[in-house]
Amino acid sequence: MLRGFYTAGSAMIANQRYQDSLTNNMSNSLTPGYKQDRAAFRAFPEMLIKNMETHDVPTKNGLTLPFNQTVGSINSGMYMQEDIPLFTQGDVQPTDIPTDLAIQNGNLPDETGSIFFTVQNNEGETRLTRNGNFTVDAQGYLTSSEGHYVLNQDGDRIQTGTENFEVTENGEVISPFDNTLIGIAYHPNANDLTKEGSNLYAVNEEAPVNARAEAGVGFQVLQGNLERSNVDPQQVMTEMMRSYRNFEMNQQVVRMYDQSMDLAANQVGRLR
Repeated sequence: MLRGFYTAGSAMIANQRYQDSLTNNMSNSLTPGYKQDRAAFRAFPEMLIKNMETHDVPTKNGLTLPFNQTVGSINSGMYMQEDIPLFTQGDVQPTDIPTDLAIQNGNLPDETGSIFFTVQNNEGETRLTRNGNFTVDAQGYLTSSEGHYVLNQDGDRIQTGTENFEVTENGEVISPFDNTLIGIAYHPNANDLTKEGSNLYAVNEEAPVNARAEAGVGFQVLQGNLERSNVDPQQVMTEMMRSYRNFEMNQQVVRMYDQSMDLAANQVGRLR
């Protein structure tokens, strides 16, 4: 009976985590460049159940022989292992704001590859992002909406000095202050990246490469446009309802086991 408690309880925890992941997707459905998370569920290790007992042998000495019979296998529950971002292209929406930039994916040599802007976080470390909602700060540097400096292909901050600048489809920033190429990175396996806050991704092992120098990588940088989130609100709402129903179902199972144990402890075992 306790095994049923654990199985239903683990399913409740997994669905609660899934609900949190779906809520995060829904809350970022309007965040430019946001990539929705997909939940990966796993089952706990499978166990083999056997019936073990002894049989009496009708002999003079009264021997007993061990005996076991395989009953079958059972899983002891489930859990949500991780969130995996889905790096599909979001819709590109015109904004007519010169500081807004969007990456339009072209040909990519790897199915799991993706292209990113390079920015500098508050600790001075290089991060990747698809959010091109940029602005120009008081010192004339091109920054993200969260205040992260946008980097060029050499890893230096881009200073335009004004919001009146042009960006070519190759990502060259042409301004009265300076001309430079905005940093565009390509990672062959975007699933290896670690998702951080503020729509940033950190590199774990394999470093990204310059997308312009990588063979077979095609892209366009569109000025005055933003890439929308790739979240489908209708699909997320459907998944939220399904997760909620699964949670309720397992909650009923836990309640049923609780009532059965109450009867076993307080009714069946009562001495009269």
